[in-house]
Amino acid sequence: MARRNNRRRGPPRAPAELSIESLAQDGRGVARLDGKAVFVAGGLPGERVRAAFTQTHRDYDEAEAEAVLAASPERVEPRCPHYGVCGGCSLQHLAPEAQIAAKQRALLEALSRIGGVAPERVLEPLTAPVWGYRRKARLGVRYVAKKGRVLIGFRERQGRLLADLARCEVLVPEVGERFGELASLIEGLSVREQIPQIEVMAGDGTISLVFRHLEPLNDDDRARLTAFAQDTGLFVALQPGGPDTIVPLWPEAQPLSYAQPDFGTHVDFRPGDFIQVNAGINRQMVVRALELLDVRPDMDVLELFSGLGNFTLPLLARGARVVAVEGDPAMTERAARNAIANGLAGAEQHAADLFAPDPKAPWLTRRYDRVLLDPPRSGAREMLPYIARLAPARIVYVSCDPATLARDAGELAKVHGYRLEAAGVMDMFPHTAHVESIALFVRPGA
Repeated sequence: MARRNNRRRGPPRAPAELSIESLAQDGRGVARLDGKAVFVAGGLPGERVRAAFTQTHRDYDEAEAEAVLAASPERVEPRCPHYGVCGGCSLQHLAPEAQIAAKQRALLEALSRIGGVAPERVLEPLTAPVWGYRRKARLGVRYVAKKGRVLIGFRERQGRLLADLARCEVLVPEVGERFGELASLIEGLSVREQIPQIEVMAGDGTISLVFRHLEPLNDDDRARLTAFAQDTGLFVALQPGGPDTIVPLWPEAQPLSYAQPDFGTHVDFRPGDFIQVNAGINRQMVVRALELLDVRPDMDVLELFSGLGNFTLPLLARGARVVAVEGDPAMTERAARNAIANGLAGAEQHAADLFAPDPKAPWLTRRYDRVLLDPPRSGAREMLPYIARLAPARIVYVSCDPATLARDAGELAKVHGYRLEAAGVMDMFPHTAHVESIALFVRPGA
């Protein structure tokens, strides 16, 4: 059956004055007109705006604030000159402290509405510098013949076109301030129309730019890219196909890593790997996770969605015995090498499908004192019955989606009897509506 189109046919609505009542999870203000919800880009709670309608639907409408008639005291001037056009940020007009407070409210509301639970303790939000924090990004690239130049950046907020950016305030400055240089570099290449993206990966003191190219580079192209790398000190790598085709151009060795100073460990990674985008928040997050777990030497810890060892290495450094399970076999191998590089023993590494777990897997037939999980946006619903059967005293759940955390929290509490002892947010993505959070579940009597 074809999906019914929810968009209303007919002429667009005339602009209207609206009072913004609340903030939606995507960062838009929520108002009501004739009893119908209107999602207003650029509107903040408590404001009166004149809104221009952009889409009409049966159940709700969409609009943009074209004038603020009565401003919120929490409104600030966006720092980025491209704000409102670029789709990378949606909340720069809201003061950073108000942003994180809104995210905390969004988490608690999701836990209550979706999961039917409330934490016994609300954790203080984790915050860090809000500019130049993003160490991982995929930049779109497009040569526009009519303009005779290359555009670099993120997609526009409205539509599928690439925003014409001169800089990015949230990206690490070594790259965010070089969009003009990068555009000029690509304009001089023979394959300028065949470079769709640049992937940015920043470690501690080293930054890699991976140029995706759909046609082979000639010698002059390689020389230009090499000279750029030598002049800037940035690593340059090439990607002619999928992620497994990434090869260094200059220098030959391109080590990327980040330190975990609270534990004396470091994580080595490669371009294309998953790492947390915000180094300052990640450091605090790992400390908080281990504090909530209350890990002591010789405890047995099961870590799910373990990646390259972001939590594994600190757990090992604290003397725990860790069984780390990850879905990507290649990442599992590199996590094992990270443990060896840090001189840490006591970890078992397993590759397994955590969305269709094998109940006979050896790592599911043991007892654990603690469980730590950091799943993708879809959450960890499939693993919850197995985790409950293992009966750990404490479960720490790191989440990048409050809706799936709330769903899973409801099941852990109502089906499996765990208490939601604590929960709170972390400002992993300032100026965006993305909500990162962490929760502690405790088995009664533990």
